[in-house]
Amino acid sequence: MENQIIPSFSVIGITVRTSNAAGHAEKDIPELWNKFHSSNIAAQLPGLVSHDVYSIYTAYDGDHAQPYTTLIGYRVENLDHIPEGLSGLLIEGGTYQKLTVKGNLLKGLVFDAWLEIWNADIPRAYTADFEVYGEQALNPENAEVDIYLSVTA
Repeated sequence: MENQIIPSFSVIGITVRTSNAAGHAEKDIPELWNKFHSSNIAAQLPGLVSHDVYSIYTAYDGDHAQPYTTLIGYRVENLDHIPEGLSGLLIEGGTYQKLTVKGNLLKGLVFDAWLEIWNADIPRAYTADFEVYGEQALNPENAEVDIYLSVTA
């Protein structure tokens, strides 16, 4: 994993409040993904920056064991106009630790990476962590996904 400074950026998408306790996230996040895939959010967004999909974890009530908000959406130029039914989020710039995972999305590739992250000794800031699903993630059986963790400098 490597640290890098990322400038702030804006994202608009759909959200759910969940937690990793009692299997809530295991139910809530796949449901959010299903809702995301069944709606054409990109077509509603003014100032769309790219078609890369962002899955963001933010508004933590503490650490990863506490409730947090997940937003799935797209980068946009700004948050001046947020379409009805969607949520906007400004990701603050700062130091992030980047991890790239490769493999089969359908077999828990990203979830398995998070299990390792939760058990690793990483100085996490718990401001906003996110996954980026770009062109390398289009083939779910041979995908590449970047995970960024907000860390203390």
